Amino acid sequence: MKINGLCVGCGQCAAICKKDAIDVMGRAEFNDRCNECGSCAEYCPLKAIEV
Repeated sequence: MKINGLCVGCGQCAAICKKDAIDVMGRAEFNDRCNECGSCAEYCPLKAIEV
């Protein structure tokens, strides 16, 4: 999983993440709780998350 340069930090990925594995400070970043389920990528309006 990777967050590309299209991320604007809207926080939709963090809101949908059941593991609380995404921190948003200016832009999204994965933390060590990420299990790479990919649900965040489905909800990103800008397709900024690459699986």
